[in-house]
Amino acid sequence: MNMSFEESRMAQAGIRFSQATTALVVLMTFICLGLSSGGVMAQQSKAPEGTLEAFDHNNFDSSTNVDNKWFPLQPGTQWVYKGFTQEDKERVPVRVVQTVTDLTKVVNGVRTVVVWDVDYKDGKVKESEIIFFAQDKDGNVWLLGELVENYDDAEFVGGSAWIAGMDGSHAGIMMKADPQPGTPSYSQGFAPPPFNWADRAAVEKVGQKACVPAGCYKDVLVIAESSKHEGPDAQQLKYYAPGVGYIRVGWRGKGEKLRETLELTEIVKLTPDALAKARAEALEIEKRAYLYGRTPPAELMKSATNAKGQ
Repeated sequence: MNMSFEESRMAQAGIRFSQATTALVVLMTFICLGLSSGGVMAQQSKAPEGTLEAFDHNNFDSSTNVDNKWFPLQPGTQWVYKGFTQEDKERVPVRVVQTVTDLTKVVNGVRTVVVWDVDYKDGKVKESEIIFFAQDKDGNVWLLGELVENYDDAEFVGGSAWIAGMDGSHAGIMMKADPQPGTPSYSQGFAPPPFNWADRAAVEKVGQKACVPAGCYKDVLVIAESSKHEGPDAQQLKYYAPGVGYIRVGWRGKGEKLRETLELTEIVKLTPDALAKARAEALEIEKRAYLYGRTPPAELMKSATNAKGQ
């Protein structure tokens, strides 16, 4: 289904800021990441080795062809979610728009797909980020980093990033090639303070049924995610439909603070113009915070380049 790029235009208004702010972003990120000149080098994480996934950049071939059954990332696909989150004992409406761009970026020796994610709270931009995913030869989808911009009433208040292979950060698995109940939990990545990313995931159920505004699905996979920073009694539950991706987010545990719920409301196939606008927005985020300057810049996918030249 084609549509106008209303979501990205709303995000555009929220994420543009002045040259002075840009300078502040770069300064903040250099402080956060401790960047210096030189090439990307894999570093030993400070996290216990047993908690991390063995990452081998040689185990990636067509890494941007992410066709995992549960986590497909086709450029030009956009998912729109609506739900609620907890804030000061009140339930606040949220909307999340995720877009697979036609950009790639080399991270820790692996070419990744760039996904642009915008979170709205009460109709205003709360977060805008680009996320880096890649699929290995075995079909596992890896998370290799995030660059996040934060907003308060659509006003930029700061940014942070973690990039696998830099400053103690480590890639993790976002989705297994063949997720099965009863198997050990797995790391979804690690980033030291100030990002504090240490999420883990475990297969909860398979073969479920679920209905959301976007439709009803069979053979649904349920993944339970947790983090030591959230405590032992806090979990986020994600429901994945084959060939679609996640269609619902829930929670459980007395320690869960956000109690976020989301449901997929729409799957959009972007027009070429809309995809170009998404690409431009993702590049603007990277340009504003070329804070992790030891990595090569994002670039257009080869397939997209060929299409433009025809």
